[in-house]
Order: sequence, then structure tokens, then C-alpha cells
Amino acid sequence: MSRMNKPKVAIAIVTLLVTTMGAAAHHAFEAEYDEKQLVTVTGVVTKFEWTNPHAWIYLNVSDESGKVTHWSFEMGAPGGLVNRGWKKGELKRGDQVTIDGYSSKHRASVANARMVTLPDGRKLFGGFQSTPGNPTGK
Repeated sequence: MSRMNKPKVAIAIVTLLVTTMGAAAHHAFEAEYDEKQLVTVTGVVTKFEWTNPHAWIYLNVSDESGKVTHWSFEMGAPGGLVNRGWKKGELKRGDQVTIDGYSSKHRASVANARMVTLPDGRKLFGGFQSTPGNPTGK
């Protein structure tokens, strides 16, 4: 290999490693969420983002004293959610829902949604493919 090609090969290898590691970390439930820290909250939807790579539900949750905490629940990819019965416009601002999920290891009031109880009483799995409790295993 010529002296001029060595830096190009080194850059290509580093780029490949960084890209691969980022993709693996992106999909690792265990890297972000704690399977032993199940949370359940009931609140009012402030926003429902139907975006790739993951959808998000944002809630205002009031405690007994009226103090409001803003919660963010990461969900699976829209394609996977559709396969589990979700629709893009399923939730609207102002809807009251109950969500149980797994707390973030690093961020307060952030969790991975497992089961979402919709305003009409239906329960839909909202997590990643790798979220514990995935009823489809896909």
C-alpha cells in the first residue's frame, strides 16, 4: 500500500467503526432505559410526534398538589407501531392517557413507553422492538 493511501484507509476504518457503534447504541434499549424501573403516569398529551427513527409522546402530569411535571416517552418506529395497531393521528393534544414504561437511566421524566392506554380504553404496545414485554417479538 502506498504511503498516500494509508491515511485514507485509516479514515475509512475509523468512519466505519464510529458509524457501526452509533447504530448499535441507537437501538440498544439497555443503553438508555432501566428494565427494573417501571413507571406509570397518567397525564394530558401536549404533543405526539410521529417521526423516524422513533415516535414520542409528551405529557403534562399533575401531582396531588397540582404541580405539573413534563414527561417524554420514547416509542418504537412508526412502521412497527402501525404493525401493532397504532395510527398516525391516534393521539391529539388534550387527550388523557396512561402510560407505563421504563425510566431513563440518565434523564428525569423520560421513559420508554411500554403500554399506552388510549382515551377510548384500548391498550397499545408503544415500545421498541427490543422493549421488554413486546407482544409481537418483532
